[in-house]
Amino acid sequence: MARPILLTVDDEPQVLNAVERDLRQHFRGDYRIIKAGSGTEALGAVRQLQQRGDQVALFLADQRMPDMTGTDFLAQARTYFPNARKVLLTAYADTQAAIDAINGVGLDYYLMKPWDPPEQNLYPVLDDLLSDWVRTTPPSFDGIRVAGTLWSPKSHDVKDFLARNRIPYLWQDIEQDEQARQLVDRVNQGEHRLPVIFFPDGATLIEPDLRTLADKAGLRTQATQPFYDLVIVGAGPAGLGAAVYGASEGLRTLMIDKEATGGQAGTSSRIENYLGFPNGISGGDLAHRAAAQAARLGAETLTAQTVTNIRAEDGYRYVVLADGTEIGAKAVILATGVTVRQLDVPGVERLTGAGIYYGAALTEAANYAGQHVFVVGGANSAGQGAVFFSRFAAQVTMLVRGEGLQASMSQYLIDQIEGTPNIDVRTRVQVIEAHGSERLDALTLSTSTGDTDRAETVPAAALFLFIGAVPHSGMVAGVIARNSAGFIPTGQELIVDGKKPDGWHLKRDPFPLETSVPGIFAAGDIRQSAVRRVASAVGEGANAVSQVHQYLRTV
Repeated sequence: MARPILLTVDDEPQVLNAVERDLRQHFRGDYRIIKAGSGTEALGAVRQLQQRGDQVALFLADQRMPDMTGTDFLAQARTYFPNARKVLLTAYADTQAAIDAINGVGLDYYLMKPWDPPEQNLYPVLDDLLSDWVRTTPPSFDGIRVAGTLWSPKSHDVKDFLARNRIPYLWQDIEQDEQARQLVDRVNQGEHRLPVIFFPDGATLIEPDLRTLADKAGLRTQATQPFYDLVIVGAGPAGLGAAVYGASEGLRTLMIDKEATGGQAGTSSRIENYLGFPNGISGGDLAHRAAAQAARLGAETLTAQTVTNIRAEDGYRYVVLADGTEIGAKAVILATGVTVRQLDVPGVERLTGAGIYYGAALTEAANYAGQHVFVVGGANSAGQGAVFFSRFAAQVTMLVRGEGLQASMSQYLIDQIEGTPNIDVRTRVQVIEAHGSERLDALTLSTSTGDTDRAETVPAAALFLFIGAVPHSGMVAGVIARNSAGFIPTGQELIVDGKKPDGWHLKRDPFPLETSVPGIFAAGDIRQSAVRRVASAVGEGANAVSQVHQYLRTV
């Protein structure tokens, strides 16, 4: 963590250097010393320090400066660092100005020139002031800060992206934090764009796209090579399983994901039935471990890169990214999984990210502490989300379209839900409208009661949607065979009436996880007949690598 700062200001170079020398001699072990030759110069430094997230512990300013008096400087500087201690250097004739400054700017002390010897006239005073500052000021956060509002969808997207990629950040709600609001206003220069991301080096990003944010946050977004043995599209459980086994077996392996490792499973608050974790594990933690394992074995991962097209040409496979980059490979594994299905009812699209969220949205749970939230869905992901939210919310209501949970949810989750007093389950009910101007305020629900439907509007702090998913296979449309729902058939599913798929030029049949194009494989939820469980996806990813080896021996 960066040391806090002592900032001294004086327009006389000899005096300024003497003050800096004495401060450095006594305080350099615990503080950084910064000097400025004028109030204007010092204010510029103060703005930059605040923008970087540094802390100023003390201002030591000379009263008699031509462009700006010490009192005027302190009056402005305290708006940036209100907790910093303020000391004025004065001559005998400035005593009244110093006394006035005690009331005017909250001056903590004034020192008469000369202050020699500092051991007697300077250090004891500053030691006392700084000891008080340390006791009353929390340590600064030395990392990325995200400033926005709870009801800003783009703020939610940035927080979710950083959290899923395990990048620490400090959230600053400008509706609650006046200093953060002022800083955002200055950076925005009159425009109202959120969020604003502040980096430790002083750089800022305003309303960035995820690719730009990933670059600045230090994530890899560009491949180091133009050609690989194996390219894996998607970094969910299947993709991670393939990356670990591909890299461990000597294949030059590249894995690409449009957001973060873990996929849909990475947003799960708790996976209770994954082998080897008797106490359960969060999806994010499992993804982090797998990604670290893949990296250690030599796999390369690109983040915040969208694959727009895949093609086969001259015996090789080419993956095309949204920025136009083409990456060649001997083989490709599609592990793109599924995309969350959207709820198409009035108000939902407008309020998404402002009280309505798809998936677990773990970064938002604490914001609804003590409130009533709703969860839509009856499968495992909805149950896991409800249990997680119950730790924060006063009440969690699950809205289930069917007759109950037994048909679609694991029994261990049903037991947990029944044993959690602040979770209630409503069946045969669906959301038909969401209400609110800038944030979600209420929901209109329709409950089926036999031959009739009864509508009611209820207050709601948040709505979390787990309503199924659609396959993320658009990048291979027209390239490989897909079924009517967009899922990818593989292996014997491609053999119809004894005939191999159109364009199949090999004598052998497709391998079990191979698509209609030789050398392109599919694993995990994107596959037509996949068993949609985390362990199954990991196994398919590993198995796909084995079949890649078989394919490479035939070409």
